[in-house]
Amino acid sequence: MTNDMPTPQYLERPDGLKIAYHATLGKLTEVQGQQKPGVLFLGGFMSDMTGTKATHIEAHCVQQGLAYTRFDYSGHGQSAGMFKDGTIGQWARDAIAIIDEITTGPLVLVGSSMGGWIMLLAALARKERVAGLVGIAAAPDFTEDLMWAQFTDAQKSEIVKNGALIEPTEYGDDPYTITHTLIEDGRNQLLLRNPIKLECPVRLIQGMQDPDVPWQTSIRLTEALVSKDVRVDLIKTGDHRLSEPDQLDVITKHLDDIIEKVTVG
Repeated sequence: MTNDMPTPQYLERPDGLKIAYHATLGKLTEVQGQQKPGVLFLGGFMSDMTGTKATHIEAHCVQQGLAYTRFDYSGHGQSAGMFKDGTIGQWARDAIAIIDEITTGPLVLVGSSMGGWIMLLAALARKERVAGLVGIAAAPDFTEDLMWAQFTDAQKSEIVKNGALIEPTEYGDDPYTITHTLIEDGRNQLLLRNPIKLECPVRLIQGMQDPDVPWQTSIRLTEALVSKDVRVDLIKTGDHRLSEPDQLDVITKHLDDIIEKVTVG
């Protein structure tokens, strides 16, 4: 796995932001003469492309001869920009730019936590490119349902009056900066209130001990998706990270299932 922090490549955006990424080319399946779809990993809120899931899936894809791309949203990891300036809409645009300019052919999107929301937005924007989806503790609409709806009146007041709320997190040394702009933009990106018009196969892996994204979110997402090929894998002892070896194996098993379904000649 690539845990030694190799130098990334950069995609320069028209707005001047540089998006850091790593891309591995795939190989033709010689026996069948088929080109399998590539895989794009979309990380979570304040996470980056060097995490356990991103690199584990990369190693798996390399072994399988699959093209694989991982990247950092603006304001995350090695990409340019400030985290506090980011929004769900901006990060979805980052993902779409990577799809358009770095990847080729059909793709399976793998979205972790917030990345599950981003993968849905990107898939809706590029239906012709997206062949399948794998969500890992996918968290669509989290700014509204898992943040704003659960904030106290004092927290809401601080966001509105001061423009941001600083919240500690157990997932890193830096606290979360939750801006009023993030909340407002999130309301323009909500998906679970209406049918999600994606018909590709979808696999959702969710820990039932997840303190951040309740497992019921995966059921809501299943109900909202119009696709008839949606499966949920609930891991009773799983937390939000889903980074234990057996849990990583569950993720790659479902990825392989999708790849097998959507491989094109």
